[in-house]
Amino acid sequence: MAGGKMKKEKPKSNRAPSNHYQGGISFHKSKGQHILKNPLLVDSIVQKAGIKPTDVILEIGPGTGNLTKKLLEAGKTVVAVELDSRMVLELQRRFQGTPHSTRLKRKTNEYVPVTVCGFIFTTRKVVDAERVIQGDVLKTDLPYFDICVANIPYQISSPLINKLLLKHPHSFRCAVIMFQKEFAMRLIAQPGDTLYCRLSANTQLYARISHLLKVGKNNFRPPPKVDSSVVRIEPRKPRPDVNAREWDGLLRICFNRKNKTLGAIFKQKNVVALLEKNYKTLRALQPEDNVVEGMDVEDEMEMDGGSDDEDMDEDGDGEGEPSGFKAIVLGILKEGKYDEKRSSKLTQEDFIHLLSMFNKAGIHFS
Repeated sequence: MAGGKMKKEKPKSNRAPSNHYQGGISFHKSKGQHILKNPLLVDSIVQKAGIKPTDVILEIGPGTGNLTKKLLEAGKTVVAVELDSRMVLELQRRFQGTPHSTRLKRKTNEYVPVTVCGFIFTTRKVVDAERVIQGDVLKTDLPYFDICVANIPYQISSPLINKLLLKHPHSFRCAVIMFQKEFAMRLIAQPGDTLYCRLSANTQLYARISHLLKVGKNNFRPPPKVDSSVVRIEPRKPRPDVNAREWDGLLRICFNRKNKTLGAIFKQKNVVALLEKNYKTLRALQPEDNVVEGMDVEDEMEMDGGSDDEDMDEDGDGEGEPSGFKAIVLGILKEGKYDEKRSSKLTQEDFIHLLSMFNKAGIHFS
């Protein structure tokens, strides 16, 4: 341009702004890929996990293997579950030819049919089983493991806890998992705490939860928008003898408005209608007056990390003279002295006692 300086345009980069690189591999925030880059933090997590030399360790989302390497050094074998095929190849490349490579595999028994004189028998054959599993951990049948140590995508936090505590067929000692900080605080919250919610009560019924570490967002590549926390989850043994769907149904109602009194919650028309429908359905299935305690249903419980104050499409609080069924419901609350109590301050024992009182009266929540 005449009379002035021409500005040289900078070449545009073809690299997507949300991708960060390590060793030629791009990380995608949208997939929850935040790789631990602080070696001191990795060491601290492994140390606090209390890994034994004989342990089979489950790692979810190993990424490029920064944590995997320390787990292989501490335990017997590592079962790594990774959704991204690029990361699976990177893990195999990183440990190929090293002393750790054999610890990503294990010997297992495979039973094969053998025909002898027209009769079919099965014989045991020892084979190598791949220990790097590519797939969605929520849809994968997990093998036996002693301890789970993982830096997971935060969007699978709730369903993963549900799977480990309720759907995994094998008993395990503990899980040490990195969560988003607020989610972790909800997990460990106690009655009376501001963050105490349905997630807290649901999870703590089946496990002891303790906070291990606070982790700043700058310890990751790429850094997430929020800080994180490492939490230890120890399944209760023996497992509580509580119907999971009944339990979750009760808590959904109680924590819908956790700071309202239970008397106010259970007199709402939609709550009374739901319980009365369940009551009549069960009575129809049991012609006799005696309704059995508990329902034989598959254990399933949703670990919801969201807000408790959800809309239940309230139809009013049903003020005035209570109907026959409503009087029964409110009578149970009054008998147990729960009518003036609030869910935000009730303990596990309180909820278990309240559920048993309802069930004994033939009132169910699922």
